[in-house]
Amino acid sequence: MAATNPEDFDERDFDEIDHEPDESSGEPDEPVEPHVLGTPSVIVDDVHVKYRVFGGRKKSVPGETGRVRALFNRSRRHVGAISEVHAVRGVSFVAHHGESIGIVGMNGAGKSTLLRAVAGLMPVSAGDVYVAGASALLGVNAALIKSLTGERNIMIGGLALGLTKKQVEERFDEIVEFAGLQDFIHLPMKAYSSGMAARLRFAISTAAVPDILMIDEALATGDAAFRARSQERIAQIRERAGTVFLVSHSIRAVRNMCDRAIWLDQGQVIDDGPSGEVMDRYAAELRRRR
Repeated sequence: MAATNPEDFDERDFDEIDHEPDESSGEPDEPVEPHVLGTPSVIVDDVHVKYRVFGGRKKSVPGETGRVRALFNRSRRHVGAISEVHAVRGVSFVAHHGESIGIVGMNGAGKSTLLRAVAGLMPVSAGDVYVAGASALLGVNAALIKSLTGERNIMIGGLALGLTKKQVEERFDEIVEFAGLQDFIHLPMKAYSSGMAARLRFAISTAAVPDILMIDEALATGDAAFRARSQERIAQIRERAGTVFLVSHSIRAVRNMCDRAIWLDQGQVIDDGPSGEVMDRYAAELRRRR
């Protein structure tokens, strides 16, 4: 197993680490039952992702510690004022129709970078990605315009997903109701809380019933009722032979919403298997490093 700097931990890595039941929902914390899988929807073959960032290497000070130093020191080759990050290292897996996959790992593991590469939003440096069907990437920094109202952003997001204006209008009330924003939909998004914005992004991204849904931490800010609705919506997508990817720091979310989990560390796959089993091993490793 690749060594991990303790400074890379995020406090969310330890959330729900003991798998205690979600008291707010009253439901036991149980892993998702596996579905009968269909044909491959995504094939990732020995993928590497490298990118450059501007900024020279900071001179180290004896005894200096901190997350910033760790992030700049790990996985980077410094050339003048440009640093090269090798974020994903030789990752391979096959995802199938009807499968829900959680991607876990600590800060800097390459989770979001891998997801963006699969979505075609970031070029791979080596290897291949094959995708069958249309994908929708939902991230906490999804490209909606904060200065515009929720109503306008629903139209923008729907059109970006390939829906026609008429289709967006037909789904408008359902999107607003699902997001729980009936009293706020005419306000600009910059007035929304992080949870409200996350709910709207999820509602928009799932309105088109994509073949492949990619969720990047968006469910972390939702309340218990929204998480329940989200889990039901994800199940519906899977039933329609869709594939769901969920990047999350929450062990409970991956156990409850995914039947498979991929654990990344420093851009490499550490474990890949049934979500309950992988999450148990991941939680044990977090306890060991705590």
